[in-house]
Amino acid sequence: MNNSNTLVQIDKNGMGTGSEELGLILISNYLKLSLNNNQLPKIITFYNAGVKLTCEGSPVIDTLKDLEKAGVKMIICKTCLNFFKLEDKIKVGIQGTMQDIITLQTDASKVINL
Repeated sequence: MNNSNTLVQIDKNGMGTGSEELGLILISNYLKLSLNNNQLPKIITFYNAGVKLTCEGSPVIDTLKDLEKAGVKMIICKTCLNFFKLEDKIKVGIQGTMQDIITLQTDASKVINL
């Protein structure tokens, strides 16, 4: 399933709702297992608070860098980075627009929302 035409969307600073601390543990586990089991999406988009995961100080930044090295493309919402004043803190992926995200959603064979 390596680099299938799957799009994963991350819109929270973690995974699930409730405890942010637990959410960070869960997203870390999800990303590491995806990498270790070679179950990689083609693209991961980050928007809303999810952009924080791609920035300096993120507990998953090393895993995201490894995913990127494995060929996973990462698109980070530019509007969201600006909103959180994180434009200069991004450590992985590239900035994109909402139109980019819409196009990626349309082109994907499967969309997974985390």
